[in-house]
Amino acid sequence: MAADIQIWPLLGLLFIVFPVVRGAAIIMEQPEQVHLSFPGDSTSMTVTWTTQSWTPSMVEISAWPGPIPFNVSFYGNATLFVDGGPMQRSMFFHRVTLLNLKPGQRYVYHCGSDRGWSPRFSFRALQRGSAWGPRLAVFGDMGNENAQSLARLQKDTQMDMYDAILHVGDFAYDMDKEDAQVGDEFMRQIESVAAYVPYMTCPGNHEEAYNFSNYRNRFTMPGKAEGLWYSWNLGPAHVISISTEVYFYPQYGKELVADQYRWLQEDLQEATSPSHRGERPWIITMGHRPMYCSNNDQDDCTQHESVVRSGLPGGQYGLEDLLYKYGVDLEIWAHEHSYERLWPVYNYTVYNGSTETPYTNPRAPVHLITGSAGCSERLDPFIPSPSEWSALRVEDYGYTRIHIANSTHINIQQVSDDQDGQIVDDIWLIKDNRKQSQTRFPSNH
Repeated sequence: MAADIQIWPLLGLLFIVFPVVRGAAIIMEQPEQVHLSFPGDSTSMTVTWTTQSWTPSMVEISAWPGPIPFNVSFYGNATLFVDGGPMQRSMFFHRVTLLNLKPGQRYVYHCGSDRGWSPRFSFRALQRGSAWGPRLAVFGDMGNENAQSLARLQKDTQMDMYDAILHVGDFAYDMDKEDAQVGDEFMRQIESVAAYVPYMTCPGNHEEAYNFSNYRNRFTMPGKAEGLWYSWNLGPAHVISISTEVYFYPQYGKELVADQYRWLQEDLQEATSPSHRGERPWIITMGHRPMYCSNNDQDDCTQHESVVRSGLPGGQYGLEDLLYKYGVDLEIWAHEHSYERLWPVYNYTVYNGSTETPYTNPRAPVHLITGSAGCSERLDPFIPSPSEWSALRVEDYGYTRIHIANSTHINIQQVSDDQDGQIVDDIWLIKDNRKQSQTRFPSNH
């Protein structure tokens, strides 16, 4: 009898513990942090997500409108990631590329496996070729705290306003913090946008920890450089993403500067070949730290010989000459927590198209700095009197909309979140002279 009395509490404890353990296993296997990226082919889309333990990697899709039987399945793989923090937290990043998509078709999808499925999301496959007008939301420097622009971006995305998102560095503040749990929270937060529209990124200084490991593992960008640099074609534009950070963290290898520079030069040579630029006359770059800015701080862009502009000591691998030489049209930056538009500029000299129409057939690249999406570091003030190359400055939270309307016109708008979504900048970049697509040559070449 005494033995029976001791067994019953143990059985009760077993029944209590088992559901808790099983529930924990379900949570560990549940997909989260879902986001899309464009692999470079208009008939493809890559889905990336996270689980806390290993599961199979599968995405099921259906064309929309229509019934939702999830009648096409795609399979991928899961990669173990161990964060560099004290806890050495591990998680699995899943990547599945969807193939043979119909350009312009909307699809409904979910991801996961029989161990757990994500909510249902949707996306529109990108159009094929160059004869269409991509619409972009562009910003940098968004954190978990004070993510001012997120709600407006969520609504824009739900209204189908964008074909892609460009996040120009600095995520979460910072993804490695609290053993990468801050990164998890940011990716859950941005899922409300990034699970519906290709979310294209470049690294910023806040991704530096553990050799940019959280950035390189969480995102799935085209190319072989783990998202540090890559390029892709989007309608009538060739878009290039670079890492400005290779110039500032030599402990990870100075050879990265040379590797990126060589790759960038080869990519630009191809992009400016007659056949390629004839089809895609616009060349757009994005990188985190600007060459120029008029902010009141000590950042690199406030220095006359900024590292990004002029290169390493001795003038090695400077980006301004290279981007000018190959006729880059629009250079997008972030890092400064403000919005600044420059006149067409090269080597501190303004090269407007004309006095009346400065952005029609400009003779140098146009620079945009859009780093005020919202983060814990708040806004960055400007110096009182800017240089002549600064055209407009806005010290508001917000983000940029870019419409690559066609082969001759790009519309740029700045949305102020502080001013309830008001458009505080609106210009057209026009290139109706095809000679403007040819390579330029710096004065020192």
